[in-house]
Amino acid sequence: MEQENKVVKILLKIGAIKFSFENPITFKSGIVSPIYMDNRKLPFHPEEWKEVLEEMKNLIQENNLVFDIIAGVEAGGIPHSAGLGLLISKPSVFVRKKAKEHGTKSMIEGGEVKGKKVLLVEDLVSTGISSLASVKAIREEGGEVNNCLAIASYGFEEGEEAFKNEDINLISLVSFADIIKEAEKGKYLDEEKLSELKKWFSDPRAWKN
Repeated sequence: MEQENKVVKILLKIGAIKFSFENPITFKSGIVSPIYMDNRKLPFHPEEWKEVLEEMKNLIQENNLVFDIIAGVEAGGIPHSAGLGLLISKPSVFVRKKAKEHGTKSMIEGGEVKGKKVLLVEDLVSTGISSLASVKAIREEGGEVNNCLAIASYGFEEGEEAFKNEDINLISLVSFADIIKEAEKGKYLDEEKLSELKKWFSDPRAWKN
């Protein structure tokens, strides 16, 4: 898709997508990965960030998503949910990883979600653990959430199954296939590294450096 390629190019251009086969990173889920995406870099590049937010807006329209509130997942999803809310004139909140020990002790900050349709926004989805914890928090506070909009998703089978089990439709601007395609087209990786990246994706938990 044209919009996916556009966003992938932006992420590669600003260094939000990094490849490291010699020193792979370890996700919270325990998966060892030769690719790292840091979409928190986007606000440092306002023109590129605005383009990504516009693409998120387009994806909302293309998928006919109906919602009252946008909710960002702490911490990576917060700037994008706030920026998107400003762009499309929708109120936004954010969902904490855990409730504060003082004050309201609420998992959700910024406003009430009870009785409202909520669109969850993520910067990056891997196994879906943090996203679905936020879904649970929103539902426990009376909000209705059926869609998660992400800038990027690795498309792991276990993650997609987890979303499906919670009746959440995951929509992302960038897929792993888009990254592979652009990395090959832009010569970011040689054939050997591309092959290794595909091997990792086929079974990420079994991949060894």
